Amino acid sequence: MAQPLTIQIHASCVEVGGLGILLRGPSGSGKSDLALRLIEAGGRLVADDRTDLTLADGGLVASSPNPIAGRLEVRGVGIVELPSVARARVGLAADLVAAGDVERLPEPGRCEYLGVQIPLIALAPFESSAAAKLRLAAREAARGRLAAV
Repeated sequence: MAQPLTIQIHASCVEVGGLGILLRGPSGSGKSDLALRLIEAGGRLVADDRTDLTLADGGLVASSPNPIAGRLEVRGVGIVELPSVARARVGLAADLVAAGDVERLPEPGRCEYLGVQIPLIALAPFESSAAAKLRLAAREAARGRLAAV
């Protein structure tokens, strides 16, 4: 039996309320920092900095490459081990951008991996409300209110 197609992307992933959220951005953009704040608020780590994506049951599933599974880079502290989940169904992606690049009332966005489209938002990761905004966006995406168009 053939192995499922897997791609690896430069993103962190945290499961919030049963939904995997991809945190996308270049090095130093705040992926791990925001992931840590989501985890502290009840989210669960899937992958830090590199995320494997596969198709399963018609959806996109995120997991961590084995060498970094359960580990999060915390700038100024080092690499720490945290409780994590092996897989999460992806339902939202967030591009981490400067605060001035976030639209006040954006049109629905989307991105696509392995032929699956998911909702995409832009977020300033270092704002104190960033984790709360992502939890709200995940809830809205799970309810189909941030549907990719």
